[in-house]
Amino acid sequence: MSQLRLLPSRLGVQAARLLAAHDVPVFGWRSRSSGPPATFPSSKGGGGSSYMEEMYFAWLENPQSVHKSWDSFFREASEEAFSGSAQPRPPSVVHESRSAVSSRTKTSKLVEDHLAVQSLIRAYQIRGHHVAQLDPLGILDADLDSFVPSDLITTIDKLAFYDLQEADLDKEFQLPTTTFIGGSENTLSLREIIRRLENTYCQHIGLEFMFINDVEQCQWIRQKFETPGVMQFSSEEKRTLLARLVRSMRFEDFLARKWSSEKRFGLEGCEVMIPALKTIIDKSSEMGIENVILGMPHRGRLNVLANVIRKDLEQIFCQFDPKLEAADEGSGDVKYHLGMYHERINRVTNRNITLSLVANPSHLEAVDPVVQGKTKAEQFYRGDAQGKKVMSILVHGDAAFAGQGVVYETFHLSDLPSYTTNGTVHVVVNNQVCYRRRGHNEMDEPMFTQPLMYKQIHRQVPVLKKYADKLIAEGTVTLQEFEEEIAKYDRICEEAYGRSKDKKILHIKHWLDSPWPGFFNVDGEPKSMTCPATGIPEDMLTHIGSVASSVPLEDFKIHTGLSRILRGRADMTKNRTVDWALAEYMAFGSLLKEGIHVRLSGQDVERGTFSHRHHVLHDQEVDRRTCVPMNHLWPDQAPYTVCNSSLSEYGVLGFELGYAMASPNALVLWEAQFGDFHNTAQCIIDQFISTGQAKWVRHNGIVLLLPHGMEGMGPEHSSARPERFLQMSNDDSDAYPAFTKDFEVSQLYDCNWIVVNCSTPANYFHVLRRQILLPFRKPLIIFTPKSLLRHPEAKSSFDQMVSGTSFQRVIPEDGAAARAPEQVQRLIFCTGKVYYDLVKERSSQDLEEKVAITRLEQISPFPFDLIKQEAEKYPGAELAWCQEEHKNMGYYDYISPRFMTILRRARPIWYVGRDPAAAPATGNRNTHLVSLKKFLDTAFNLQAFEGKTF
Repeated sequence: MSQLRLLPSRLGVQAARLLAAHDVPVFGWRSRSSGPPATFPSSKGGGGSSYMEEMYFAWLENPQSVHKSWDSFFREASEEAFSGSAQPRPPSVVHESRSAVSSRTKTSKLVEDHLAVQSLIRAYQIRGHHVAQLDPLGILDADLDSFVPSDLITTIDKLAFYDLQEADLDKEFQLPTTTFIGGSENTLSLREIIRRLENTYCQHIGLEFMFINDVEQCQWIRQKFETPGVMQFSSEEKRTLLARLVRSMRFEDFLARKWSSEKRFGLEGCEVMIPALKTIIDKSSEMGIENVILGMPHRGRLNVLANVIRKDLEQIFCQFDPKLEAADEGSGDVKYHLGMYHERINRVTNRNITLSLVANPSHLEAVDPVVQGKTKAEQFYRGDAQGKKVMSILVHGDAAFAGQGVVYETFHLSDLPSYTTNGTVHVVVNNQVCYRRRGHNEMDEPMFTQPLMYKQIHRQVPVLKKYADKLIAEGTVTLQEFEEEIAKYDRICEEAYGRSKDKKILHIKHWLDSPWPGFFNVDGEPKSMTCPATGIPEDMLTHIGSVASSVPLEDFKIHTGLSRILRGRADMTKNRTVDWALAEYMAFGSLLKEGIHVRLSGQDVERGTFSHRHHVLHDQEVDRRTCVPMNHLWPDQAPYTVCNSSLSEYGVLGFELGYAMASPNALVLWEAQFGDFHNTAQCIIDQFISTGQAKWVRHNGIVLLLPHGMEGMGPEHSSARPERFLQMSNDDSDAYPAFTKDFEVSQLYDCNWIVVNCSTPANYFHVLRRQILLPFRKPLIIFTPKSLLRHPEAKSSFDQMVSGTSFQRVIPEDGAAARAPEQVQRLIFCTGKVYYDLVKERSSQDLEEKVAITRLEQISPFPFDLIKQEAEKYPGAELAWCQEEHKNMGYYDYISPRFMTILRRARPIWYVGRDPAAAPATGNRNTHLVSLKKFLDTAFNLQAFEGKTF
């Protein structure tokens, strides 16, 4: 501030020189204040305004708008003023007359005062929120900083901070372009400037925005808040707000009267959220929004369902009936976790609008990325690239907003091209501003821990009474009209309550937040219980392989290393074989031809973490020029989206889950960079993916690709923790199933998710296609390989992928042992990569006729029928389960009791693998190889289990 005041004092001396150089005369002028006449430099036209002042303010607005000599003068003066350096008077300057000195002094004071007022305006814009009245309880000083910024004019004596006096309050000042408080006026008195700034920044809205680096955005915010009259409502708008507030408060009062001892997580103390949300939706509809997707914690959810989404009240009220019977499968969920989908007419705009509230658990902020993903998908399917038709609203609690990392992970997706939803409205329900009349829920007694706060809360006049009294006092409504509005809504609630008593059955299907019209039958059941074969014609395989090994764009220079990879793909196609990457390419490409949108997301998925995929080609000579050959397969294909995500698992997996919710006709895949990294997304896996159907009857076909395998790479790059997924699988280990005709599909329909570890590219191809061809949707967990991506033995023939072929839940032994099963002494079951280690070791020990190896490809739901066939095929063989994971990890604890069930406990299934351990893998390469050799020796030691009992 002191530096700023130096500028006008520098202007006095230098202005004289500049004005003299331009031969500018002076004239006499009397200020509007009662001061004596003063002489000021006049314009050449003899007008009555200060020429230098005009030039100075013109220069402030635009330095190019004044003569370059003025520009040079003001620039030099500014630099000197702000550098703090003194400018000695040149000895050649003659002694100036007293009138000239007085003139320059007055001019300097005038400029200084204008600069001070500009600084004052900016101070309110930056720090006005510090004195805004945001605490309705009046206890803010109890535990928060009560600092009042010194540059805000809270009392008259603080004018001195700007070298202004009380006499200056009625002076007129030019307003800068960085404020809109003047409306159509360019000047205002200082008194009015302060009044308007206080009204904007220091009332009941705290506005903190000047940290934004974008001038256009700052100007937009200033205009929306500073323009005079912007906060004034018409009588009709006030009556609408009152009616909405009546509904908000009387709904809570009704629940409190009828179910006083039930948890409701009501909105008491924050009832204004309902009119706020409805106003946001009204304005959005007016601007062309057709679909609004909401995510929120459970506080106030029932009120939002009733008064924003407009769910039938009797559907809400019947949820409180303890005798209500569940008609749907699964566990269901508490009423304040459920979601809703509703299409209706917006009464304000008379336009159709679709509203959905996404179901979410008690992990309050976990729903944030899910909402964003669902929003992105809806925008994608509507061709809404700019977010003009579909938008999201996220409601946060104050503590969760500040404290949970998923909020920030979600924020960080906002500018990524394949993740942005082009803006989100965030509503933060701050528990200090929007105080709770009760504790965490209606059963809590907050007086135990916050006695003084809750004494203040109990003294608060409800907001509905405050607002109604205000409108009645100003004549907008009468007391009778207000009472009639209350009686009208109370009657609506009572009538709905009466109807709710007739409801005896709970249908969670009525609370779906993402219905899929036409996918299921009218009862919400699959249209069939069969899955067609997943193979495709050979000419389609050949065509996809041809495109996968080419560059569809002309004059596109690719990396030489990539040319070698493409030639390798072409050779494989010619030889009718595929590796892992090409099999994936063919699965995706064939689905695109069938109109299925495919979206693959995750860290480095475009090239693949292990540089095996290369779905996006980069021109080596033109910056940012890319090509996605997958989008050049067919003329009318569905689009393929492959996108590198931010370094986020929790947020990105939640996003992709939400994306998969929007439509059943899309294959949505999330790939972890390493399977271990899904650890930080565990909340989404536990709360949404594993349990989503059980809690919310929500089918979801999301696919998790989790690179897994012990490669001597250390404990953080080895295990996707299959034991966790298997422990959460809901199939019964002790139930001996009935092997019906549709057993395979029925198993899949009854499970909560599917867990596979494919050992061949062909089986990977089939399981991806099966995911879409099934008549229902289940999450699919795939433990994908690392070393097998380029393993010479991990190849598949077109013969295993052509029409008529399908996914193999179990791949049986097909070598010498299978041709003479009675000679087999040991049958080893395994899954995934370890199969290739076993085959190599068996060959080296020349045991192909004595040891059979069967691969379990689908681990859950457990293929009881096929395992039974394999065990019976080798009646004289010992049975062993071999895994590379430690005994307390991997699959053994899951498969062992299921083997015992299918074997009627008549034969043991021996364990072969690493000993139990705390860490999933060693960090020492040699230790890894030693332990591998040890368990392979055990696997082929035909006397290893002699004398042991089970």
